[in-house]
Amino acid sequence: MAKTTKTSCLKEFTKGIIRENPNLVGLLGMCPALATTQEAKNAIGMGLATTFVLLGSNIVISALRRVIPKSVKLPAYIVIIAGFVTLIQFLLHGYLPALYTALGTFLSLITVNCIILGRAEIFACKNNVWRSALDAAGMGIGFTLALFLVGSIRELGGAGTWMGIPLTKGFEIPILTQSPGGFFVLGCVIAIVSKIARKKPPRTIGCQGCPMSETCAASQGGCSK
Repeated sequence: MAKTTKTSCLKEFTKGIIRENPNLVGLLGMCPALATTQEAKNAIGMGLATTFVLLGSNIVISALRRVIPKSVKLPAYIVIIAGFVTLIQFLLHGYLPALYTALGTFLSLITVNCIILGRAEIFACKNNVWRSALDAAGMGIGFTLALFLVGSIRELGGAGTWMGIPLTKGFEIPILTQSPGGFFVLGCVIAIVSKIARKKPPRTIGCQGCPMSETCAASQGGCSK
């Protein structure tokens, strides 16, 4: 029973990293994926800020799921999410002012990020706090990794730097740091991840893996090929 519970928790946590990645598979939160990924450090900052809000709001909404009336649940969700967005804005403004300035208005727009509202409506309001926290953490990490990957490709290819460190100076393709380049890189990453996520294991032909193979072999003197 304990092993089954651990397996279930692991699946709940890891589903958002690739198989149900909110950005690359669910195609949610595309605005920050394009607007804040000119540099890898800004991308990872946006991803972690969103993860903080997603985790906090999922936990609170799950804990209050039996208290919030259905007639006002959407406004209630937005108020809860906005509270965590305000908190992360204060923290970034106080401790990481450069990142706060770089992200600008996109920090405020986390309030209406469809990933956060979607997980609140689809998952947090229907599951316990522990499962909701695992779901939020997995989705947040998946979103952060997606932004970080796109940001790394755009910064390295477009500016010749990575995390502000010069690496490929002289071989830049400046358009990658602009809007068209953002669409192109994001589209390529989505295509690759979609291919991986939908890849099916090869079908086994013959009796191998069949639960009746031994009985069949015993009654017929062997398995036909």
